[in-house]
Amino acid sequence: MYDVIIIGGGVSGAASARELSRYKVRACVLEKEEDVCCGTSKANSAIVHAGYDAAPGSLKAKLNVRGNEMMEQLSEDLDFPFQKTGSLVICLSGEEMPGLQELYDKGVANGVKGLKILDREEVLGMEPNITDDVYAALYAPSAGIVCPFGMNIALAENACTNGVEFRFNTEVLDIRKTENGYEIHTNRGMFQAKCVVNAAGVYADKIHNMVSKKKIHITPRRGEYCLLDKSAGTHVSRTIFSLPTKYGKGVLVTPTVHGNLLIGPTAVDIENKEGTNTTREGLDEVISKAGQNVKNLPMRQVITSFAGLRAHDDGSEFIIGEADDAEGFIDCAGIESPGLTSCPAIGGMVAEILREKLGLEEKENFISTRKGILNPNTLAKEERAELIRKEPAYGNIICRCEMITEGEILDAIRRPLGARSLDGVKRRTRAGMGRCQSGFCSPRTMEILARELHVNMSDITKSGGNSRLVVGVNKDTL
Repeated sequence: MYDVIIIGGGVSGAASARELSRYKVRACVLEKEEDVCCGTSKANSAIVHAGYDAAPGSLKAKLNVRGNEMMEQLSEDLDFPFQKTGSLVICLSGEEMPGLQELYDKGVANGVKGLKILDREEVLGMEPNITDDVYAALYAPSAGIVCPFGMNIALAENACTNGVEFRFNTEVLDIRKTENGYEIHTNRGMFQAKCVVNAAGVYADKIHNMVSKKKIHITPRRGEYCLLDKSAGTHVSRTIFSLPTKYGKGVLVTPTVHGNLLIGPTAVDIENKEGTNTTREGLDEVISKAGQNVKNLPMRQVITSFAGLRAHDDGSEFIIGEADDAEGFIDCAGIESPGLTSCPAIGGMVAEILREKLGLEEKENFISTRKGILNPNTLAKEERAELIRKEPAYGNIICRCEMITEGEILDAIRRPLGARSLDGVKRRTRAGMGRCQSGFCSPRTMEILARELHVNMSDITKSGGNSRLVVGVNKDTL
């Protein structure tokens, strides 16, 4: 019997687990994939939004601004990449100015600091590659960019260090209310908990509807992206938005914390909750719309494209709180943009609900910090030489594009909630995220995984499940 079971290992589930681990509680995260950060949290714009878009008074607005304010300290405590770069919302004509003014007014009402409407000359002075057709822009200095993998993994690792259990490859099939709480039936047996947190992303409606007669509906909203090489990473220095529509903030152009350039997303409502395929039409739309705000985009530098799904609730609002007709069942649903920005505040809100519900006491020994994987390239020449002398694996380059060493990959595998697949290593170290997109380093990374996990090469997967890369051979020869 757990006190709390959290369903879902994305940023919302991991943030809730981390904040809950401040208390004396027996908690567990159930994740149907082989790792944390395998759903919406791994495929998004990686933006820390300022908070001017959401309706004043809404949960989205409150948690967006609060999460933005928490992000810098959280990134320092948990050692994940974050940069406060600022953002611009581009206005292309005088006719669009009322929409820009509306955003400014909402931002002021939401408590966003430093907002300013800039004229054409001011915008071009800040970003020379903005289209010559720019008329004005809304500048938000508090906006930023973050590594979504780094943040999700850091939150989960810190929760694990503080006693939260994680069960992977564990899919929830049914939930039943009992006298003492809930029975959660999965493909790996039955779990019991006094309280349940539903942080299941695009599947949050399915989980909620197992226990509540007041149904909710989550629509998967697909967004497609193009990622450009680091040679294009300085084309803009801030996140460049279009004026938002009812489908979201439109196609953006932004640098990433790792030095690439990202453009996207589209916004297409679909039925398939696993529909993360890209389309010719979607990528053409991304390229066309991005070019309306930013000129001379070096599209020949695209190294990959991908798609992610946003968990869109019919009411366009976060659903966070105890279900009216299911005591002890806490929803954390409809977490679409600005969910990544809001997740530190979401985690705090969920933990506070559970603290009051269960009468939890704070720990005296809560560990609030976590150290990420050491990057030898950040060390001085003498320090790096000394590190390699002590641990030669840090002198063995595995991924040439990103200059990732064997030592970093070993750390990714051996640390709390360590990597068990190629994608697990990639999200933790960036091995395979460079220009060649793992064409060179995959076999060598697989060798390290097989050696460290004491399995055959044919057992190593790209992303868990049946995604094996070596098939049709005799395992005894590997």
